[in-house]
Amino acid sequence: MNDQLKKSQLKKHKMLATGLFLLMAFVYILMMYLLKNNPQKWMEYVRAFSEAGMVGALADWFAVTALFKYPLGIKIPHTNLITNNKDSLGENLGNFVSTNFLTADTIRPYIDKLSISEYLNDWLSKEKNQQLIHNECSKIIQRIISNLDDESIAEFLATKGFELTSEIRLEKLAATSLLYLLEQNEHDRLLNIILPQAQHYVENNRELIYKKVVEKQPILGLIGGKSVTNQLISGITTFLEEIEKNPNHDIRKSVTLKLYQVVEDLNEKDDWHDKFDQIKEEFITKEKLYEYTKDIWLRLKEDMLEKLSDQNATFNQYIKQNIQQMIVSFREDQTMQENIDKYARQYVYKMVLKNSNEVGKIITNTVQKWDGTELSEKMELEVGKDLQYIRINGTLVGGLVGLIIYTLTHLFL
Repeated sequence: MNDQLKKSQLKKHKMLATGLFLLMAFVYILMMYLLKNNPQKWMEYVRAFSEAGMVGALADWFAVTALFKYPLGIKIPHTNLITNNKDSLGENLGNFVSTNFLTADTIRPYIDKLSISEYLNDWLSKEKNQQLIHNECSKIIQRIISNLDDESIAEFLATKGFELTSEIRLEKLAATSLLYLLEQNEHDRLLNIILPQAQHYVENNRELIYKKVVEKQPILGLIGGKSVTNQLISGITTFLEEIEKNPNHDIRKSVTLKLYQVVEDLNEKDDWHDKFDQIKEEFITKEKLYEYTKDIWLRLKEDMLEKLSDQNATFNQYIKQNIQQMIVSFREDQTMQENIDKYARQYVYKMVLKNSNEVGKIITNTVQKWDGTELSEKMELEVGKDLQYIRINGTLVGGLVGLIIYTLTHLFL
């Protein structure tokens, strides 16, 4: 209900109460006139009723008016009560709310009905809220990634990388890796790839091989060097083909043994350790690692931000799937829901009891900050309409009491 309508209703009820007072005054004057000119017994009773009604109307008008303002503008003591006692009213109201509403007995029934899990289930079931969670998660992640200091991240990664490489013995790592490849027969697979290519290279470069042979041995060019070269090439290709087709060929065994020997040397000989340390000192410096890590981080950062901006990107789909899984898990986990409700109720209960006095202080301070006249006008606007019934009842009840007193007086005296 707006203030304009409240003002209209207040005015109408004031006019009704005042009109009833004026009616009592008119009846009283009329009865006095009739009693003087043509007295009748019943007129005395009507006069007594109207006289007492006027007194009751005036008394209750004074009482109601004294709450909100000075009656007729006269500063009578203990009037304009709301304006003059605003501060104490605020303090009393604050204490009243704290001691009567925010107590353990009054708030417990309401808190026991509190079901955060039910509200969460309902809220999470709506697709727009799920999308809202996803959008907010993406924004938070984007903000975190965007605000990260690139220099600090690169420095941190370079430092940790340098510390890690300093602790790692590269020759041991190389030995372990090579041993793994040997155990998996990866060296045989590598030979199977290389040998056909070697045969192909030899066959396709006969002329080049001939020229190289003649350069080293010019006399072969005079005595049929091409024939010798072709025989040499055929021998090489046949040899390579034999190695390729025979998994137990001596060359394969020799290569395998040699590689195992390399593994053993890597693990036992100090010169390998010195060689790898020299490589680390030359190529794995903190400065170079910083350049590498900074470049990698900037590329990774750009890629992550780009994927977060794309709703259809795999990363965003992953976030959505996890949100949906979380919602499903929450719905099915009754224990979690009960625990959430339990902790929420305990927290609210403790917070309300702990801060009940603060609520009272807020009410007190708020009321005390209000302007007294404005507060009085607002309160009259809210309850003034109902208070006019006090004036109306006072007029009628006063008239009846006056009539009863007059009647009893004439009956017994």
